[in-house]
Order: sequence, then C-alpha cells, then structure tokens
Amino acid sequence: MHIPPLPPLSKASLPETAPPTSQATDTLQGRYAEAANTLRTWLDSGVLVPDDVPALYVYEQSRAADTEGQNGPSVIQRGLIGDVGLADPDQRIILPHENVMPGPIADRLALMSTTQANLEPIFLLYDGENGMASRLVDEVASTRHPLVSAHTEDGLTHRLWAITDSAEIAAINADLHHRQALIADGHHRYATYRVLQRQERDTHAAETTLGPWDFGLALLVDSSAYPPDLKAIHRVIPDLPLAEAVARAKTSWQVHDYNDLARGLAALEQASEPAFLLAGEQGAHLLTDPDSVQLARAMPSDHSDRWNSLNTSVLTEFVLPVVWGMRDSEETVRIVHHDTAAAVRLAARTGGTAVILKPLAVEDVLAVAAGGERVPRKSTSFGPKPRTGLVLRTFAID
Repeated sequence: MHIPPLPPLSKASLPETAPPTSQATDTLQGRYAEAANTLRTWLDSGVLVPDDVPALYVYEQSRAADTEGQNGPSVIQRGLIGDVGLADPDQRIILPHENVMPGPIADRLALMSTTQANLEPIFLLYDGENGMASRLVDEVASTRHPLVSAHTEDGLTHRLWAITDSAEIAAINADLHHRQALIADGHHRYATYRVLQRQERDTHAAETTLGPWDFGLALLVDSSAYPPDLKAIHRVIPDLPLAEAVARAKTSWQVHDYNDLARGLAALEQASEPAFLLAGEQGAHLLTDPDSVQLARAMPSDHSDRWNSLNTSVLTEFVLPVVWGMRDSEETVRIVHHDTAAAVRLAARTGGTAVILKPLAVEDVLAVAAGGERVPRKSTSFGPKPRTGLVLRTFAID
C-alpha cells in the first residue's frame, strides 16, 4: 500500500451537492458546474488557501462522554489523510467489502470530473500492528500543535496536524508498503476514482508519468489501535403491510410477537443470528430459527459459509426473494442508517414494513473481504467517518 505526501491542500467547507435525482443530465451537470465555479472562486479569492508544502496529515476525531450522556459515548479515532495509490481489487491491496451500484458511481463521476477535485476522503482500515505509522500518528497528536481544531454539532472535536518531514513520510511509507487496507466507507467513491483514472489515462495516453487521477484522497486508520464503530443499516419495504410480511414469514421462521418496539429490540439484541425484527404501526415481530432446509436451498453455493451466515446475505438471498417474492433493489427497498425509530416511521408512512437488523461483526466483514467476497449492498456503516470539507484535494494544485 502506497500513500505518498499530498501536494499542498486546501482546507475549508464546501457546500454539499444534492443527491442524484431523475432530472435530466444537463441539470445534474449544471449543478456540479456551480460547485466547480464556487471551488475556483474560493481558491482565487483566498477563501481556500493551499498549504505551503506537500504533507501527510494526522487527523483526530474525539468526544468525551458527559455525566448526563447527552453527547453519546466517548470517541477517539486517529489516522492519516493523504493520497493513496489506486489499485485493482484483484491486487488485494485495497479490499472492497461491499458491492456498488452504477447510479451513485455516475453521480460521483460527474462531480469529480466537473470539479476536478476529491472533496472528501474515503475511509480505509488496516491492521497496523503497532508499526511506525501508528506510533508516529499518536506521537504527532500527543506532542505537536494542531493546524486546525474545530467542534461540530455532533459533539465531535476534529484536529489536524501536517507531517512534512521527508524522513517521517518515508518511514510511514516503508511501514505501510506491505499492508492491506479495507474500504470501510467510500466504495462508490473508490470505484469512481478508478473510472476517472481510466478516462484520464485515455485522454492523456501519450503521457508516461503518473497524474493526479492515479491517486485518491483517503483517511487511513489502524483498526488495531482504534477499533471502528460498526452500526447496522435497516431496511424499509414500502407497500408490504406488516401483517402480510409476518404471515408470509411464518412459513419458514419462528415468529415472536411484541406489543412495542422497545421490547422487540431487546429481544433482537439477545437473539442468535440470523434474526430480524419486523416493525410498523402495529407492534413488532421477531424472526428467529429459520427452516434449515429452506434456508440452505436459498443460499448460493458459490459463496463461503461465512458469507451465507451474514444477516444481510440471508435477507438478500432468502427473506426478500423467497419469503416475500421481491428483489433487493433501490426501487423496492429503502435504506435507513442506524435509526430504528426513523425506520418504523418510514414504514408507517409508506404502508410498509421496517426490517431491523443487528450490526455485522467487524471480524466477519474483514474475513469476507480477505476471501475476495463482498457483502450485500448497504450491509455496513463504519464510523466515525471523516468530516466533509476539512481536507480536500484539487487536481490543479497537484
């Protein structure tokens, strides 16, 4: 794995672009052209100022839990932000663990192509084994004055330090050279990095040197030093009434009924996997102990036993198509990150069913990725994610 020093970077907040819609392509391009113009204007006017020298950046996110617990649990995560060399997944250097969809890639490609920039880093995890890179990250964060310190509305404090010493950068690269990294967040952006790389190489076919499109902005965190927070991503099936979903599930699952969501969630927490909590306007229903014959028949034989045991795999391959007769797609299944109450509210508004899941185990995700497999879409939500706008990278400055 190679993470060279970034060229001088710009640090500030850039307005977030809207998610892709069904509007005409020229409208999408027009919106991103406005973002490109804003970025250019901010650079020209000095709102964004490039750093003086190339650097790697130590980035820390932290939060101390207060006595009332209003800010949530304590958080501490440190890592390195820099350019990472783009590698084909078959090289087993940067490992994806989740499948991607063409729509988001097209949207991000339009944004990156138009702005000629990486506006936020992807999130990579690796096992640092207390190596030089990990030790230097902690030393910098503990002994040096930060370039930036900022507090955000989620209670996190963000601090940033620059590493510009060539010997320190060389030591980091020597430590990271033989290691693998897992994409924790940013699968679509990493896929877009590689699409953009291919496009730019075709355009600059006569050039033999590496260009800015041969690298992508990334935050690299040693998961052995700073274990990630892995949360579940829930599903909502619009227009599938809860009563119908439960009735169909009874043909292949044990169903346990609860009068309220809190009791159902407590039961889900204690249940052995695979297990799902179905919820909506009328109570909650826990699915456990699926029929082993039906389940085995549904799960694909070309996947590993570990992949087939994941709750998101069982949902995708068995519950949705076999029990409920539908495909897992962006059109039929809505996604809700973390918030069980929000999922239940959405199910009630759409006359549908919320499917509440427990988070996957980090070791299962790592093992699946190491085996060359990818978990079903929207299986994981790793955190804390890097803050958008704190560090960005423009190809022109490269």
